[in-house]
Amino acid sequence: MEKRFNILIKEKDPNVGALLQECLPNEDFHIEVSFDVNETRNKFNTGEYPVCIINLDPATIEEEFTLAKDIKAMNNHTVLIFLCHNPAKNIILQAYSLYTADDFIKKPFNLDELWARIYAILRRTHNVREKETNLYHIGKYIFDSHKQTLTIAGETRKVTTKECELLKYMCEHMNQLVERKDILKNIWRNDTYFNARSMDVYITKLRQLLKQDPGIAILNVHGKGYKLMEM
Repeated sequence: MEKRFNILIKEKDPNVGALLQECLPNEDFHIEVSFDVNETRNKFNTGEYPVCIINLDPATIEEEFTLAKDIKAMNNHTVLIFLCHNPAKNIILQAYSLYTADDFIKKPFNLDELWARIYAILRRTHNVREKETNLYHIGKYIFDSHKQTLTIAGETRKVTTKECELLKYMCEHMNQLVERKDILKNIWRNDTYFNARSMDVYITKLRQLLKQDPGIAILNVHGKGYKLMEM
């Protein structure tokens, strides 16, 4: 990421706000916290914040939804992320349909997941690319290529080095066709019959690793290669 993005977090609990400020990657983001609706609105009137995170409070949710509508009216390109503990289905639907939320994250959540989701949205909306990342958001999974771990619903499992290399390569080409010859060249370093058979085995292993999220699929494009897809 070539420039720092300003993030404004609306969070009434100073302890949670301080935790988010400390744990989000400050080399990429300048993070500010506001503690009520009016303060958040005033900050948007005087500053530029490409990302706004609103922690929804059941006691003030209508005010916060109005705030979200005002933010989008001021700058429709602002990335708007809602956090909420055990939200009802109608709350989630309202967030997306009426207040144009870019993401809705249920609490409790993993900070790595929040980071990965912010990057995923900024890549889509602001053409942002990270310098180097070890974290990938794959549907409900968080993949850490440095630690060689795959996490879903708070459960983490280790993956082998070859599984890690192959999954990272596919994550870097998410929703794109990756040709068999390119996989063999980049991961196996040699396009031989035995390496091709090995690749097919590891594709099957990745499908097993990702099967807990039905919204994720590795599609076989006959005669060409594979696509890692978020359905």
